[in-house]
Amino acid sequence: MRFLLRWLYAVAARLATKAAPLIPASDNKTALAIQARRGLRARYAQWAAKHRVASRPLLWVHAPSVGEGLQARPVLSLMRSRHPDVQLAYTFFSPSAVQFAAALDVDFRDYLPFDDGAEMRAAISALRPRALVFSKLDVWPTLVREARRQDVRVGMISATLGPASRRRSGAASLLLGDAYAAMDAVGAVDAADADRLVQLGVRRDVIEITGDTRFDQVWLRASQLKRDARLLQQLRSDRPTLVAGSTWPSDEAQLLPAFTRARAAVPDLRMIIAPHELTPDHLRAVEEWAAGSRLSSVRVDGADGAADVVLVDRFGVLGDLYALASVAFVGGGFHDAGLHSVLEPAAYGAPVIFGPKHQKSRDALALLAAGGGRAVSSGADIERSLAEWSMDGAARNAAGASAAAMIEQGRGAAERSLRLVERLLV
Repeated sequence: MRFLLRWLYAVAARLATKAAPLIPASDNKTALAIQARRGLRARYAQWAAKHRVASRPLLWVHAPSVGEGLQARPVLSLMRSRHPDVQLAYTFFSPSAVQFAAALDVDFRDYLPFDDGAEMRAAISALRPRALVFSKLDVWPTLVREARRQDVRVGMISATLGPASRRRSGAASLLLGDAYAAMDAVGAVDAADADRLVQLGVRRDVIEITGDTRFDQVWLRASQLKRDARLLQQLRSDRPTLVAGSTWPSDEAQLLPAFTRARAAVPDLRMIIAPHELTPDHLRAVEEWAAGSRLSSVRVDGADGAADVVLVDRFGVLGDLYALASVAFVGGGFHDAGLHSVLEPAAYGAPVIFGPKHQKSRDALALLAAGGGRAVSSGADIERSLAEWSMDGAARNAAGASAAAMIEQGRGAAERSLRLVERLLV
């Protein structure tokens, strides 16, 4: 069974690699991921020929998408500042991570090849890393095998595994078990994660509890925020402000009517809303709701503090806009995909409201336990929470302080993860 799975996996990786030059142009995410691998081996080789300095060690960090990249970024930043002699390579899998990767202070950034033996051998030969580190959980069995064959040390940071993860299934274990067993060092988020990682095949003696680097990431962003930046100054207001982030239509079906009703108790309440998907139809639906509710609305770049509804129609600014929140609403809790991150608004000391589908979110459960958040199951719940926290400053400030304290208590994972990575480079 194991042999058959690995054979099928190898065939799929080879076919995906061969398909890259043949896939026609498309906006489809899968097609984009395949198209992006066109000429990938040559790009690795060209960078190596021009920029790889053999006398300097190279750390290769892989994070499949933006979420895992956010966990890797604090460690990369510390590595750059503490060890400027180390060259840094960063790879990703998803097209959604292209813009994120472009903003990182690394020497090389590009897509990870499909997990084919020849492609991975070529990538390792070009980069010549001393250590390869995966962020969060995703490992690529062929890459790990080829790295170990070339004496590259392999590790993982911010490793976490949910109790119901499909990686614990028989098929996944057969395919990935050897890769997890090959890890030289693994930083787990907590003790329960460590136990589950052992079940995946990670050796107990290579695991240490380092925590989740996202706490350092959101704290750093909040602490370094330029509050006099043009956009924040433009939107600043004394009005109570709800910042709703990463909302889906299913969230908005509850949130938007609740906001309208809450204004009966808090007439000057305003909302800054950043939908998860910025499609024309989605944005238009929010604007039509505002017009139908007799609320003034404006797109973010033309906004000021006077509008009742500010619609964020571009990516990359939500993390800063949470600084304006009296109260935050994080989307996904009424959506089948599940809740988005509650850590960013918590880092600014904003109490956070979110929907009922939060049970798989470790952060949301911790925020509830700390008293910095509130789970709601209906629009009526949203209305009550929003009105209460908008009118009762003492209650709002207490909840916000609890949220910020939770972030503070989670800090330190980046330093611990850096020490783990440093040992891999020795």
